[in-house]
Amino acid sequence: MIDSYSLLRPLLFSMDPESAHDFSFNQLDRLERCGLLSGLIGKPLIRPIQLCGIAFRNPVGLAAGLDKDGKHIDALASLGFGFLEIGTVTPKPQPGNPKPRMFRLPEANALINRMGFNNDGVDTCVERVKRSRFYQSGDVIGLNIGKNASTALEDASKDYVICLNTVYPVATYITANISSPNTKNLRDLQGEVLLRQLLSALHDARKALADQYGVRKPLFLKIAPDLEENDLRLIADLLLEFEIDAVIATNTTISRTPVCNLPYGNEAGGLSGSPVFSLSNQTIHHLFQYLQNRIPIIGVGGILSGEDVRQKIDVGASLVQLYTGLIYKGPKLIRDCVRAFE
Repeated sequence: MIDSYSLLRPLLFSMDPESAHDFSFNQLDRLERCGLLSGLIGKPLIRPIQLCGIAFRNPVGLAAGLDKDGKHIDALASLGFGFLEIGTVTPKPQPGNPKPRMFRLPEANALINRMGFNNDGVDTCVERVKRSRFYQSGDVIGLNIGKNASTALEDASKDYVICLNTVYPVATYITANISSPNTKNLRDLQGEVLLRQLLSALHDARKALADQYGVRKPLFLKIAPDLEENDLRLIADLLLEFEIDAVIATNTTISRTPVCNLPYGNEAGGLSGSPVFSLSNQTIHHLFQYLQNRIPIIGVGGILSGEDVRQKIDVGASLVQLYTGLIYKGPKLIRDCVRAFE
């Protein structure tokens, strides 16, 4: 694998984060279409793992948020991920929050974003997934679903069920995102009453879809790193009660303690990267204690090395996902993380 990212990063970091994102993916897409990207990256490392009835080619996936609309699936697949999670998608298209809405904190290997589920809508995303070679070859694509900002919290379940119905035919698994801090009051869905209502609606909808399509697709839940132990115990109980297949821990944090004195450190939004690593690990550890291997945990948050992956495994993660680390370390990080599972 040719590691040219260290040479490219200064150019990318001279742009604002969203422009750098768009520029990077435009170039990756061009390289992938020309057949050059796989030559630069090399063959993906194959470390097969079976989880939730899914055969993953390796245990390192792309976290939701980097490709919100399924525009770059084949380019991302060429980087060597074992699976991709696309989204978050909502029933209707929405622009997200006003710009600027993403900020780098390079001193902390961190990002703050307040994107706000900007996406082209679930129907458009599904059509893009269908057109990707990665999907057509039967590889693992998760679809991350959420609610529109205009939907009242008491009606949130309806949005999630609309998305579940739409993505079910194409998704290998579906993740309900209830933990983004950038949609007003979304994290209230992690409370007992609203979470029970949501999981019950998803449970019933999934059962009907399984009957309709003759296959039960795994359903995951993505949670925040800012929950108290009692909240985590409650969530663990509800995961089991409603037969959720896995939990993704964690999303971004609203804490600013590690970065409050840095430029952009007090911008509103979710903080990701190195500062969330310990919070994520604590959440994984507590969940593992409560769940006792009854459902697997996918570890996300602050992974910038293979050693970080090993620590996630040690506290209870079965798979991992990357986002911010990819921006700071480049595609080589994927291979380093896969090797950590050896």
